[in-house]
Amino acid sequence: MSDSQLLEETFTVNAIDDKRYDRVSRLSCTSTDATLTMTLDINHELLHVEAGNTIQLVLATSLSLENGGKDGADMSWRNVGRAGHASLADMFDYVCYGRQYKFEDGDNDTA
Repeated sequence: MSDSQLLEETFTVNAIDDKRYDRVSRLSCTSTDATLTMTLDINHELLHVEAGNTIQLVLATSLSLENGGKDGADMSWRNVGRAGHASLADMFDYVCYGRQYKFEDGDNDTA
């Protein structure tokens, strides 16, 4: 995992809600080791996913693979990969850009 990658995990899609928004499905997922749950909105016209499918998620601060993941002034997210530079996006079928909406820590119960 490079410096820019904060999380890399494989999830199983448990349920899909595509009734709420046009062109958007809300996926409810659980990591393969069942330690993480995730709700993710995707454009289902760009990526078709069904319940039971597995998806690999990488949460990163940058798409750039150069400079330890730090984008240069001329390397915005829109032109990474266009100028002949390798990009993290080259390794995946679907890439989102934006802000994390909500994060919840789980209980630290070990019982």
